[in-house]
Formats: sequence, C-alpha cells, structure tokens
Amino acid sequence: MKELMLEKQYQLFYPEKIEKFEKKIWTGKVENKFDDLINRVICDDNLNVLKSIPNNAIDLVITLPPYFNQRDYGEGIGNEKKIDDYIHNLLKVFEQCYRIINDKGSIVFNIGDKYLDASLQLIPYRFAVEVLKEFKVKLVNEVTWVKTNPTPRQYKRRLVSSTEPFFHFVKNKNYYYDYNSFLEEKKKRIEPKPYTKMGRNYFRLIENSDLSSIQKEAALKELKDVINDVKLGRIESFRMKIKGIHKEAFGGQNGGRAYHMKNKGFTIIRLNGDSLKKDIVESAVETIKDTNHPAVYPLKVIKEFIKLLTPENSIVLDPFNGSGTTCLAAKNLRRRYIGIDINKEYCEIAMKRLGELYD
Repeated sequence: MKELMLEKQYQLFYPEKIEKFEKKIWTGKVENKFDDLINRVICDDNLNVLKSIPNNAIDLVITLPPYFNQRDYGEGIGNEKKIDDYIHNLLKVFEQCYRIINDKGSIVFNIGDKYLDASLQLIPYRFAVEVLKEFKVKLVNEVTWVKTNPTPRQYKRRLVSSTEPFFHFVKNKNYYYDYNSFLEEKKKRIEPKPYTKMGRNYFRLIENSDLSSIQKEAALKELKDVINDVKLGRIESFRMKIKGIHKEAFGGQNGGRAYHMKNKGFTIIRLNGDSLKKDIVESAVETIKDTNHPAVYPLKVIKEFIKLLTPENSIVLDPFNGSGTTCLAAKNLRRRYIGIDINKEYCEIAMKRLGELYD
C-alpha cells in the first residue's frame, strides 16, 4: 500500500473532545497510516483518499453525491456540462468503493434526478445500469426514500417529485444483512388460539384435490401440525396452497414454494405476525440551522441502512460527506467512520455537528 503522507495530502478535522471520546470506545494501537483516517472528516478530493485505502478495508460505503447541475456545492463532481460526464466521474468513485469494501460489505448510492427541457433524465437509473455493466456487483434493492415534506413547488404540468432511490450493491451473496434491525418494531406478542377454526376448509380441499394418496397424507399431517402451532401461539396464522386448486406460488416463478407445489403438491406459508420489511423508507427532508449546505439527507434513513448492513464497530465511509450525516449516524450507532469532502466549509459543518453530539 502506498504510504499516506497525511500532513501534506489531507486536511483532517477532529475536535479534541471527539478524539478523547473515541479513545474511550475504540481501543488498540495505531499500526499504520490508514488507521489515522478512521473517525475523521477529511477535506480533500475523494479519489485522492480512496486510492490510498487498502483493498477490502471498508464494511459499508453509503453516500449522496452532488446532484447534476442542480445546486452549488462548490468545486468537484456535479458541475459537469453533460450527464454522461457526470455519470463517468461517479463511476470512477464507484470503482474505488468497489475495491475497498470487503466481501461482506455493501455500497449504497443515493442519486438525485434532474429535469432538462421539461423532461426527467432518469440519471439515477442510468448510473445504476452502468454500474451493473462495468462491475461484478449484484443490485440487492432499490430502496425508495419517500419525502414526507417535499419542496412545495406549484407545478401545473407535472407532479411534485417526492422520492429518491437508494441503490444497494454488493460483491456477492455473502453480504452482512441484519434483516430484523431494519425499521425495527417491538415484537408483537402472539396469543394462543386453543379453539381456533382456522384451516378447517383446507381438509375438504385436500380430500377433493387431484393429489396422490401419499401427497394427501403428507398434506393432512402438515396441516394438522401448523394448526397446532397456531393454537399454541407459536405462529400468528398460515396460508396453504394446493396444486390444481390454488394459483402457483409467486405466479409460477421459480423458488422454494414453487418447488414444494411441484414435488409435494402443496405448500404452507407460516405467518409470524411481523410486518413486512418493504423497500420504502419514509422521512422528512432535513435542514441544519445556521449552515449553507444545500442538501442534507435524513439521519433516520442513513441509520436504518447502517443497522441493516453493518455490525457494531464496522467502518462506514462516505466519499461525498457533505454536512456529515453519515458520520453522525455511524457515531450514534457505535460504528467507526471516514468522511471525505472536497469543500472545507462542509467539513467544518460536519465536525460542528459531531461536536454537538457530545455537548
């Protein structure tokens, strides 16, 4: 690894009180220059910093790059004249992000769109398609951020834009994923139903079906077992699909339940009573008092991604750190962070927010 010359290459921001707090939480000796970047806001061009980070060193990259030709962020990406040039520059940053995340890591990009000549340009999706073309990544989800307080522009020829996509990319199927922590709710208490009549009609459907005698016997046994689980309060409810009577599972698409229908003649869907984890997060657009940053993405949304995609003590990096929301979210959740931004004023805003966290 190329040795970092921190005092010449970067301007690091960290107030003394934050540094003292870090030493109480994160233990261990600093063994190389990369460790000097952790829990820092770094003022420099992000490619300069990213190229110096070792392969597979980061657990999560999550970021909101500057919008294309839409807001004044100062120098850097976002000032290009053509959308293709903008996407090309974003891909150069993505290339480094791909290199530095580990096999269990994730990359999450939130890209804003743009109207030109009264036509939406679909910039986020053009970017995502190019990523899938150029890199060996999987796109796990497009998570839609629904803004509960969008800018109240009074358009008469189009609707107000109130959503933005977060694209979740990974290198392979082994990525870290804490499903239960995403939009976490209190566990619903399941009450036993000792006298339930649930599932009674399925007995008749099984007997009148075209299943073989062996399949019918297996179906009746599993039906009795799942009804007993409902009675004991082990599950909330269930659904059963029987070949030749109900539609194929998932509309006939390949999968575990489709396999059951084909080979067993039936499938049983056990329902635990938990709400579905959907690819939508609702949150208000945030503002920061007494600062000039033009776009602050919401702390709530970033915290949900960090909980979902990293365990505690992981390293979370934002190459377009802006006002420091990613660092703040990571700090709140006992993760380590690296924030990079080319704009010194934004770096100072980020450190002010981090400092206020422990006032």
